[in-house]
Amino acid sequence: MKAHEPSWRKPAGMFAILLLITLWAVMVGSLSGFIGRLPMLLQVPVYVALGIVWIWILPLRRLLLWMETGRWRFP
Repeated sequence: MKAHEPSWRKPAGMFAILLLITLWAVMVGSLSGFIGRLPMLLQVPVYVALGIVWIWILPLRRLLLWMETGRWRFP
């Protein structure tokens, strides 16, 4: 019986995710001056949308798929 060898994709993917989160946070933070001038009732949905949309716009879904399967495309 062959022993299971851990994949290098998971640690590499984790570092890539941390890098993407850092870059996204810097980008959103750089927009805070503009967003801060909006009324509070508009700021909340903007920040919520920016907090959720990065999962779909950045390659996070594909990165997670690659970490698990080694493929970039969804089946």
